[in-house]
Amino acid sequence: MAVRKVLQLGDPVLRETCSEVRDASAPEIRALVEDLEDTLAHWRKTTGYGRGIAAPQIGATKRVIFLRLPGEDPWPLVNPKIIERSDERIVVWDACLSFLSIFMQVERNRDIAVQYQDLQGKLHEIQAGELHNLSELLQHEIDHLDGILCIDRVRDLRTICAKEEFEKRYRAASPYAATEAR
Repeated sequence: MAVRKVLQLGDPVLRETCSEVRDASAPEIRALVEDLEDTLAHWRKTTGYGRGIAAPQIGATKRVIFLRLPGEDPWPLVNPKIIERSDERIVVWDACLSFLSIFMQVERNRDIAVQYQDLQGKLHEIQAGELHNLSELLQHEIDHLDGILCIDRVRDLRTICAKEEFEKRYRAASPYAATEAR
């Protein structure tokens, strides 16, 4: 449908708690998902970054996220929620389309279970772990729906670095190493 402007750090909409979607199959939700897909594809093409995007990042305060993992089909999730978290924690590099000039290390649960609806309203439950760095990605995107940004989860302020330094020193060993988008 459209490439939308990605709200940037400091925009108060990024700090809002999103409302639950009542009808996952509604035309406006499908249109929102298409905008998320187009916007993510644009960012991926122009920056080489972007595996997921949340509705509030384009100004829609609805509980919708969209993932596009390399080699996988597009994946919209409506009303996603984490229903289980492992006790084991991991430290990972994180970044955000809403402030792509900085990267940081955050602490996340190693494994999670997520419940969500598809665009037909059918309920799904998935287990997410380190495959495709899915656990950390889902935690990042679901945080957006609650007004939480990865900068809020920084483990150590000394890990915050500029994009240029991240690319030079850390990208090859991070979830952002793969630059191919399907």
